[in-house]
Amino acid sequence: MSVDVHYTQSGPEGAPPLVLAGSLGTTARMWEPQAAALSARFRVIAMDHRGHGRSPVPDGPYTMADLGGDVVRLLDRLGIERAHYAGLSIGGMVGQWLGVHAADRLDRLALLATSPYAGPPTAWHDRAALVRAQGTAAVADTVVERWFTPGYASTHPDEAALLRDQIAATDPEGYAGCCEAIAGHDVRRDLPAVTAPTLVVGGADDPATPVEGNADLIAERVPGARLVVLDDAAHLLSWQHSAAVNTLLADHFSA
Repeated sequence: MSVDVHYTQSGPEGAPPLVLAGSLGTTARMWEPQAAALSARFRVIAMDHRGHGRSPVPDGPYTMADLGGDVVRLLDRLGIERAHYAGLSIGGMVGQWLGVHAADRLDRLALLATSPYAGPPTAWHDRAALVRAQGTAAVADTVVERWFTPGYASTHPDEAALLRDQIAATDPEGYAGCCEAIAGHDVRRDLPAVTAPTLVVGGADDPATPVEGNADLIAERVPGARLVVLDDAAHLLSWQHSAAVNTLLADHFSA
């Protein structure tokens, strides 16, 4: 069953709507660099996944259909028939689900630092068990190390700490439930069904979702998709390379 997720909104109400959905363990604040840059041209709607930030925390496990249904429900609440959508990591997985199962609600799609299949389900079930037992602080340091290249993290410690604190503040049940949604995610055979014009962005130094087997596979299987690989970019490329990502998104969603 879908839930009413929390969201922030900026930009003119009559502008083309753009929904932003972020990485596991983040809130809508992850998208502040994009909201600031894109709200002059778009109605930017940055959301908290269920179990994150100020969104409800239903008992897990969750499925990608649950998270995708939350986006559809958000569009319905806002009276939006069709929207652009950009998702990073789990947000990109939700975007793939929407592209396959709710194509009529999408205009254009951007998939950032994400995967059509996030590896053995056991790893995600193990992480879910860990955070349920020890809290999200138990994984925060390890996770944020994969979000930025070492050079960036060392020269921007306050930014790394800000994102690390978002992970640590995430409700353990919400985080675990989303881990279980990732465990069940596999759209490799479904990607040819995506009809929305799609931009795929990968980070050349992303240890969480390497370009090979992830971004390149999505771009290969989604008809007409465009692949862009950013150099010196790890997982949270929307933050580390915000100017480049803002330009890519603005151009893609304005086409």
